[in-house]
Amino acid sequence: MPEANNPTESTNQKNEQNLAMKIHNTEISEPGYTKVKIRVGNLPSGNEINIFAHVFHSGKPGKTGLILAGIHGDEINGVEMLRRSIDMKLYEGLISGTVIVIPLLNIFGFINFSREVPDGKDINRSFPGNSNGSLAARVARKFTKTILPLVDFGIDFHTGGESRFNYPQVRFSPNDDRAKLLAEAFNAPFTIAKTKLPRTLRKTAFDLGKPVIVFEGGESKRLDGFAMEIGIKGIRNVLIHEKILDGTPEQVSKSVNILRSDWLRAPEAGLFVWSKRSGVFIQKGDLLGEINDVYGAKSTLVKATSEGYIIAHNNAPVVNAGDALFHIGYEI
Repeated sequence: MPEANNPTESTNQKNEQNLAMKIHNTEISEPGYTKVKIRVGNLPSGNEINIFAHVFHSGKPGKTGLILAGIHGDEINGVEMLRRSIDMKLYEGLISGTVIVIPLLNIFGFINFSREVPDGKDINRSFPGNSNGSLAARVARKFTKTILPLVDFGIDFHTGGESRFNYPQVRFSPNDDRAKLLAEAFNAPFTIAKTKLPRTLRKTAFDLGKPVIVFEGGESKRLDGFAMEIGIKGIRNVLIHEKILDGTPEQVSKSVNILRSDWLRAPEAGLFVWSKRSGVFIQKGDLLGEINDVYGAKSTLVKATSEGYIIAHNNAPVVNAGDALFHIGYEI
């Protein structure tokens, strides 16, 4: 069937056009809300898979901000955070511009409790994407072509990977002054200068002149109230900074600026019990935890090799030699 006569494709194209019109149509003079459905594919069963973009418009000229979560399907803390931000009506009463909120990008991974899509590819290592490539590349391409051209800045919400808890932190590209200002406005406990990785959303957005910061808080497959509280306050702070919302920024804490970091890894395999967790300052020689032999024959102490801040820790009870245990951040 020719593409022009395909009802599904025609509806999808119309939805994408509506999204662009809702944001950029200068005739819009009233505040409003629209939920736009963007088709990204189908399950093997034939069920359609869609991304839902929640568009909040002030009715006045201004910047367009992107608030995104769920690029990794198992990082549900960000998904719930954005759901709560909508439920608490954070985006109502905008004084200028537009906010696009996408609580869940990786529908495929979310359904399968997986970081990746079913073909094993990571969407956040597949940008700017390829409409004829892997499933991850197709989702990334759809996002790059449909969403990114419409926004002026973005916040991308993540958690730690499997069994790793990230203390609430915001990351920005060291050579992106606009992203640095957004990160400072967010005011997370840790503000981290982090080099852009190839084929990520942050790198692709930077290449398009769109500053994007990344919030990391909590652990995959778990909800964490503290991280969500920090994240929601951070969204509000950034929107106030960008003059999209009115109000006074809330100082969550005195943010610590981290300029570099590395992982302290397990010297032995065994049962791991930590005694220091994320968020604390440590001195060289401090006891951080221990790794015990399963038969009780041996215990290996894990000590700090330098002073710094624990910005993430591993909650796995069983570790192998070389596994990452503590992510240590340094101010200098």
